[in-house]
Amino acid sequence: MSYGFWRINSLFASFPRKREPIIRDLADTVYGFPLVRGRPLSWLFLFLLLLIAAGSASAAPARQGGVLLVDLKSAIGVAASRQVARAVEQARQQQAAAIVLRLDTPGGLVTSTRDIIREMVGAPVPIIVYVAPSGARAASAGTFIVYAGHVAAMAPGTNLGAATPIEFGGMPGMPRPDDAKKSDSQATGLRKATNDAVAMLRSLAQMRGHNAEWAEKAVREAATLTAEEARRENVIDIFAGSLDDLLAQADGRKVTAGGVERTLATKGATPVTVEPDWRTRLLAVISDPNIAFILLLLGIYGILFEFWSPGTYLPGVVGAVSLILALIALSTLPVQYGALALLLLGIALMIGEAFTPGIGALGIGGLVAFLVGSFFLFEPGAADIDISVSIPLIIGAAATSAALAFIVLGAAMQARYLPPAIGPDEMPGTTGRVIDWQETSGRVSVLSETWAARSKHPLKPNDTVRIVAREGLTLIVEPSSP
Repeated sequence: MSYGFWRINSLFASFPRKREPIIRDLADTVYGFPLVRGRPLSWLFLFLLLLIAAGSASAAPARQGGVLLVDLKSAIGVAASRQVARAVEQARQQQAAAIVLRLDTPGGLVTSTRDIIREMVGAPVPIIVYVAPSGARAASAGTFIVYAGHVAAMAPGTNLGAATPIEFGGMPGMPRPDDAKKSDSQATGLRKATNDAVAMLRSLAQMRGHNAEWAEKAVREAATLTAEEARRENVIDIFAGSLDDLLAQADGRKVTAGGVERTLATKGATPVTVEPDWRTRLLAVISDPNIAFILLLLGIYGILFEFWSPGTYLPGVVGAVSLILALIALSTLPVQYGALALLLLGIALMIGEAFTPGIGALGIGGLVAFLVGSFFLFEPGAADIDISVSIPLIIGAAATSAALAFIVLGAAMQARYLPPAIGPDEMPGTTGRVIDWQETSGRVSVLSETWAARSKHPLKPNDTVRIVAREGLTLIVEPSSP
């Protein structure tokens, strides 16, 4: 057995050079194992080995000294931090010459921004942050990422700055109180967030040799710069119109990455794009607050409909999948669990209104709880952009939930308690037809059903009769009047 594993290891070591002979040798080796000879388990083991070999071949490292390209084109979130972490790990394994982060972002989550900065500062490979293409921006969190890069660059027609922490408070869409009316706790919280952001950005500027004074202005005064101005103010290192121009200008620069001084060798390199995997793409979609909110409602109502109408399966399956995706999304977002509890309570109260006849107190209270919980679902101050559920979406969801609870479910519950329209208890007074008859008893057809019947009157087949009463499973009938 040990010989067999030694042989497999030696085969994998040479896999990229000779594939077809190795596959044949693998089959011989696995089939030659004494414990699995002649059994189906040997073929299963061979199949698993081939899957591992295929994965190794697909993940074969690119040539050393290459340049990796990562695109960050939206709000900074968990998906972006995961993408940067994957790129850093891939660059470390491939011993790449550099990583280029092509940036275009309005800002994002504070926690994700800190995760990205932590990856960049500790990266063993130089990272070039390039704000591009023309028209792109590096606002708020993007400014911190630019300062964290070993080399900072911008394309013509781009801008950065406006890194002031956003103050949250009040109802979304409503005017906020002015500075003179702010409470002491609000003012203190805003000062703490501002000072923390200033300290972080100044430390990054000092580490990379960039303009620390303007970094403070970007936070305290929401200052912004164009690409040309950023170059003059020593906020960036390179002003480049294209990716090739960037790599040519970065070539020969000395930077310190992973505690080691390195000289960039990027001129003429062909960047290899690091594509996000399916998990990163899924996180990027479902971590949108509006998508997470919709998934949560779909999950709750899908499971409820499955309980109300068991056996259909489709609502339950869709609801379960949506609810799991919603929980994954909410775990990546700054959720206020009190607001989430209010939202769930509102749904429960609106459903309870359909089961409880009254003046609508439960339904009105549930609607109010649903609206308040939706408005404050995400934690204020956890992002430098507005992370909240769209107000039209909240209103539409509240109206839909109220309609389902008050109209659809209410009508279903009222129908459940109505007296039966058909059935044995409603048969007296209906008419039927005699199937066969002998003296005082026989069989009659009523509502397409065959019943035993008896009567004091003489009857014959095909006579029309009227049901007078029912005794057990026997109907008491009499001739129907013409």
